[in-house]
This record gives sequence, structure tokens and C-alpha cells, in this order.
Amino acid sequence: MKSEKILEVKDLHTAFRFGNEYFDAVDGVSFSLYKNELLAIVGESGCGKSTIANSIVGLHDKNFTRVSGEIIYDGENVINYSEEQFNEIRGKEIGFIFQDPLASLNPLHKIGKQIEETLIYHTDLDKNQRHERVLQLLDQVGIVNSERTANQFPHQLSGGMRQRVLIAIALSCKPNIIIADEPTTALDVTIQAQILDLLTKLQNEVDAGIILITHDLGVVAQMADRVAVMYAGQFVELAEARELFSNPLHPYTRSLLQSIPQSDLPGEELHVIQGMVPSLKNLPREGCRFASRIPWISESEHEEEPVLHEVSKDHFVRCTCWKNFRFEGEGGC
Repeated sequence: MKSEKILEVKDLHTAFRFGNEYFDAVDGVSFSLYKNELLAIVGESGCGKSTIANSIVGLHDKNFTRVSGEIIYDGENVINYSEEQFNEIRGKEIGFIFQDPLASLNPLHKIGKQIEETLIYHTDLDKNQRHERVLQLLDQVGIVNSERTANQFPHQLSGGMRQRVLIAIALSCKPNIIIADEPTTALDVTIQAQILDLLTKLQNEVDAGIILITHDLGVVAQMADRVAVMYAGQFVELAEARELFSNPLHPYTRSLLQSIPQSDLPGEELHVIQGMVPSLKNLPREGCRFASRIPWISESEHEEEPVLHEVSKDHFVRCTCWKNFRFEGEGGC
């Protein structure tokens, strides 16, 4: 049984302007996020994952971006919020963990001051209370010497510690939603595991819903409650994590999973997905967008206008091509 719904995205379109034309980078995406749930959005670079995240918190430049649809938070559609309105919920009710901590932190300000900024803007805490909250947050994210770290600059910290600082900033006002955009990309494997364990632990402590943007299916298998697989601006499969990994259906999902190295099959060649993700300008807007990368599947097996079908309870798959999909070289179904 699902818990309380805290975010609902309906038919989201986010388009970027090239010259005088707009092209959808996110094309009709819909999903809900529930309290204390971790929803992972996965897919190749350029598929639109981060664009969804930025649309939710209004980080796009409105001079070059057009966003439509509905993003319902706290009973309101925030799509048309002004910058001032977004500032009221960003940091306070929706925390954001960026993928590049060195670029996200100000190199000229000490760590403590940067965490304190959100508290100054969104709380009534006095100076001493803010200082105590900063130290508490640094302790909470696993930084041992919090007082010393608060007085350091970003360049004095390791990549893992900088990422922990970003998590502390995101948690500072105990938000209802945390969006983590590729939070472990630049970290080594050991630190990645520590950061992921930390996110899982903190999720239970703050009771927030988390949207995890990633291309790492290993991370998804370890952490996610539900998974949305994204390709070329659209969700192609959406299911509970256990269901998706035990019964992947869309050709793209199956291809991604087939591409993961298997420790029990040493020496086996990795599966390679043919072709490339089409550019935004050249993206096919009709038919199955994955069709060109599985050319051995006949055109008749694709829908002309693919939609998400609920093939079993809470398991959605786009297009009908999954029904008879086989990998190249396999026999027909």
C-alpha cells in the first residue's frame, strides 16, 4: 500500500529553443512521488532525466525554455511559479543535490556559511541556533570534525566530503522532497557506496520522498522502490524495482540490463545497443523512438503512436514492440 502522495507530474513537456523553434527534451512525462519513497529515473545521458529535475524546481532559463503540463506540489501547480515563488519552496520544501559539488559550492565562502545561507533565508533561527544547526547537519551526514569542516573552504575537502556538504544543504530545512541528480558521478566506488548508504539512512530519518536521477542500474537495484526508465524524452517503462529487474519488458530496458557486466559470466562479450540516442533536433516525433536501434524488429510490431500500457499492476510499458522482442540473432518468438 502506497503512502501519502507528495508530488504529481502530469503530461510534462520541457522544450528548448533553437533559433525560432522549440524542441521537447521532455515529452509528455507523468509520474507521482510518495512520502518516504525513492523513485529512480534512469537512462542514457541526454535522455531528459536532469531536465525533469530542473523543471520541478524551476531552474530553467525561461528565455530559452518552455515548460507546460502540471507539476502539483502541496495542491498547487508550480509550472508557472515566478522566481520569487520558487525561492520559497527551493531549499525549504524541495532539496536539491547536484552532481558536481565543486561547481555547486562557492569557492570563496566557508562551508559553514554556505549551509547557513538556506537557514537564514527559510528559518527564524538566531545566529547561535544556526551555528548549532550547521554542526548538527555536518554530524548527520557523517563528517567527523564538524567544527573544523565548517571553517574550511570547498577546495580543502575531498570529493566525498563536498558531496556530503551538498547533502547537508539539501537537508537543512527538513524538506518533503529531495532530488538527487547523479549524486555519485565523480566519486570512486568506495565513496559512492558510502554516499548511497547515507542517502538511504537519511531518507528514513527525514521521511522525505527522493527522486534519484542516475544512469547506474546497480545503484537503482540497491536503493529504489520504483524505477522509471527513460529514453529520448519519454518514459518507456515504469514499475516497482523488484518487478522491473525480475521482469523487464521494454526492449530498451532489456538492452540496458543486458549491457551490465556479469561476474558469473567471465569472458562473455557485453551487449552493445546499436546506434546512438538521436539529437534533440533529429528526434523522431512519431512512432516508436527506439525502433531505429532494433532494426531487426519489424515495423508492424510497433505502435504508430506508442503509449504507456499497464501490463500488470503498476507495471507500465510503452509501445507493443516488447511483446515479440528478441535480441538480434535470437530466434523469433
